[in-house]
Amino acid sequence: MVLAAGFAVPGWVVSVLLGVVMFGMGLATRLEDFKIVFSRPKDIAVGCIAQFTIMPALAWALSRLFGLDEALTVGVVLVGCCPGGTASNVMTYLAKGDLALSVGMTGVSTLLAPVLTPLLTLLLAGKTVAVDAVGMFVGILWVVVLPIAVGLLAKRLFPRATERAVRFMPAVSSTVIAIIIAIVVSANASRLLTGGFAVALVVVLHNLCGLALGYLLAAALRLSEPKRRALCIEVGMQNSGLAASLAAAHFAAYPMAAVPGAIFSVWHNISGAFVARMFARRAAN
Repeated sequence: MVLAAGFAVPGWVVSVLLGVVMFGMGLATRLEDFKIVFSRPKDIAVGCIAQFTIMPALAWALSRLFGLDEALTVGVVLVGCCPGGTASNVMTYLAKGDLALSVGMTGVSTLLAPVLTPLLTLLLAGKTVAVDAVGMFVGILWVVVLPIAVGLLAKRLFPRATERAVRFMPAVSSTVIAIIIAIVVSANASRLLTGGFAVALVVVLHNLCGLALGYLLAAALRLSEPKRRALCIEVGMQNSGLAASLAAAHFAAYPMAAVPGAIFSVWHNISGAFVARMFARRAAN
């Protein structure tokens, strides 16, 4: 349970709100998007391995380097262990990157998240806080996988209605994410005034280092420039709304654990837009 603007907000409310976003992702997803898994398995494998190694390792290292407390450490680690989000697909498109690769990575990393996110969180943060890996596994299935599956089913059963609804889902998703951020931040406003700078700095560095390492890895593997851009953005941008939701639902004893996800949700859209613009300008020259 979190307190937002003086009102008690149960942790499950944040999970339900995230489920709405994931339902929208299901509506916008086409089964054709997963064909890349079979046509380009090497690219997807490289991307997903990078996703679930670079960001978790950075989260743990930065938390240690800046001496974050237990609550903030588990929050940063949760962000690092989450899959990519749909915002990365938009930024990859704007960056003139390999959109098919970005969408495929987001889909596959999201399907892997119920297993990898709890296990990686347990591995990296389980020594300092109690991590209910099984509970997180079930939670991700309910909050992420099930809403996406329902969205896919709705799209198949009601194609015309969902085609109209998809036009409004980006706005709806943005609004819902903003509400999640508002709930988390308002619940921890007083704590942020005293220790907010350190966690904000860690979140910014986490994102920027992820973007840089994603691109450098792709360059080291001699991938094409569009693939480098996709890997850069996909690795650096996380489903931080999921991190905030998991923190609220499974780490209620550590209210500040949800803050890194909330900050990341705001910041990665700013940095992602900047990087996309930079890549687009380079492509135009």
